[in-house]
Amino acid sequence: MVSSQDAPGAARAPDPSPDSFQPYVPASKTIAEATLKAVILGALISIVFGAANAYLGLKLGMTVSASIPAAVISMAILRSLFSKVTVLENNMVQTIGSAGESLAAGVIFTIPAFFIWNETLPGFHYEITQSQIIILSLLGGTLGILFMIPLRRYLVEKEHETLAFPEGTACAEIIVAGDEGSGKAKLVFLGIGIGAIHKIGMTAARLWSESPLYEFKQYLKGGYIGVDAHAALLGVGYIIGPRVAALMMGGAVMGYLAIGPLLAYVGHYIPDSIIPPAPIPIAEMSTGQLRNYFIKYLGVGAVALGGFVSLIKSLPTIVHSFGAGIRQIMGRKDAQVERRTDQDIPVSVVLVGSLVVSLTIWLMPGINISFLGVLLTLLFGFFFVVVAARIVGLVGSASSPVSGMTIATLLVTCLILMKFGIAGTAGMITAMSIGTIVCIAVCMSGDIAQDLKTGYLLGATPRKQQWLEFVGLATSAVTMGFVVFVLYKSFGIQTPQNETGLLAPQANVMAAIVQGVMTGDLPWATIMVGVMLAAAIELVGVNSLPFAIGLYLPLTLSTPIMAGGLLSILVKKTSRSLEEATGRNEKGIIFASGLVAGDALVAVIVAFVIYMSDSYRGFYEGFESVSVSGQWGDYISLATFGLLMIIFWQMT
Repeated sequence: MVSSQDAPGAARAPDPSPDSFQPYVPASKTIAEATLKAVILGALISIVFGAANAYLGLKLGMTVSASIPAAVISMAILRSLFSKVTVLENNMVQTIGSAGESLAAGVIFTIPAFFIWNETLPGFHYEITQSQIIILSLLGGTLGILFMIPLRRYLVEKEHETLAFPEGTACAEIIVAGDEGSGKAKLVFLGIGIGAIHKIGMTAARLWSESPLYEFKQYLKGGYIGVDAHAALLGVGYIIGPRVAALMMGGAVMGYLAIGPLLAYVGHYIPDSIIPPAPIPIAEMSTGQLRNYFIKYLGVGAVALGGFVSLIKSLPTIVHSFGAGIRQIMGRKDAQVERRTDQDIPVSVVLVGSLVVSLTIWLMPGINISFLGVLLTLLFGFFFVVVAARIVGLVGSASSPVSGMTIATLLVTCLILMKFGIAGTAGMITAMSIGTIVCIAVCMSGDIAQDLKTGYLLGATPRKQQWLEFVGLATSAVTMGFVVFVLYKSFGIQTPQNETGLLAPQANVMAAIVQGVMTGDLPWATIMVGVMLAAAIELVGVNSLPFAIGLYLPLTLSTPIMAGGLLSILVKKTSRSLEEATGRNEKGIIFASGLVAGDALVAVIVAFVIYMSDSYRGFYEGFESVSVSGQWGDYISLATFGLLMIIFWQMT
């Protein structure tokens, strides 16, 4: 929390009444906020972190918050180029810059489902275009921002003592502690550089292997161990911490060192039997095929249940938040306010904007959303925006059950559409389009809620923040369609028929659920076993969603994440005091954010080069399974990953 010791006029510990709260910049004082330099830099950061998180989300199913690195980078760049920079300008850069990451999460959770269906479903001939991705992004993001505007006073001001908004508060502390900005910025840029260099050597130049792997041949035949030696995964593991990393690793061990070998053992005694959905006997399957035809669907069921359980656990918050939000909106008067820090975009603009978005959804060609679909979009969008905004205030953006909300939206939408005779391919397109808009709206509402909390602590003008959220949305949306399309065309997405490419775990789950409800063409027995596995984990008092994600993802992705989690433990255990541990951990998170950004951005650049150059595509695909260094590639990969861990340790 920003305190009075930070600087004269800093935010002081508030009294129970929100009117007694004094932000860092008093409401009576007007300083530069939404300047041209802040808008331009914020837009660039939004594009960069949006693209990086699009890649990371498609590869791993997780994104990392851009708020803190955006705040640090903003301070470093603005102060190096301009002699006079205000904290509110830095806040506006962070506000715009974080929008790209939130939009990326909503897009990669849903849009790739269309690519998956095109590759796996005979008779499905709908190809979503780049322009449609952009429009869906703008529609969902706009709804998320608009629906959050009338809730600001209740969630951010009146619930100031109750809702901490962890990321928003942390950003305010970083911006206020401006004297530390240069040192932290060096860590971010150093992390970006090291992550980029490592990625260039491993992925762009193919100098060493990406995934050293050892398959067991005897006692655990069908199982394997390995590591996807990416700097980004090491950074993600540090950021999410040892607890979540260990749960993911537990799911991976269950899937690939227990269930996989069990399947191989059974398959050895039924060498000629073909078990659907596999087209070949289990005895003839590789470890990758065991995953694609069986373990993957266990993960689908487990992730679906984990998302629902997260949603159910949030029900008390959901009921309270929705009721309070409705009361706040109904009691709100669109009157002129006196204080600068009380000014929001007028409710009349919110209503007109929502109407325009609704008409656009209805009239948008290609996605076939009827008037019923528009009503479902608005209903689920508003309901889950209210829910998500409060949840991120309580536990932070990383713990918001976005997957569960989206799955619930898709299931109910599919059932209602089928009741009205909208099924098959048309129903799948409509349901996923609705789910996409709702998912993006939920992700964006969580982001703007955190940003408005930062602005509240610093003394920003809410109306300016809200308008600039649209700038961040627009800039990242325009690039997002192209980035996602290029990543898909360059790397591909894994399906049962394709063992290579980006995993897109959430999108695979969403696609499977909609396809299963609309067509019934899914291995429900395998999915239900996954549901029961997740239920068993919940019954012993453990959060099943990280476990389920680990079960769905290959083991090689969980091992580097676990390595990052172990680094986090070592940093805390070797610190001599709580204060030292806190400082070192903050350095680690900032450096990890840089590693993630550097690694992911090079991957996006590589995707563009593959997309544009057939000759480079040939080189890249020629060494996709074996590196330039040949038989030494695995050893070099492990050595460079170990060196990354040593460098990381030194940075803390």
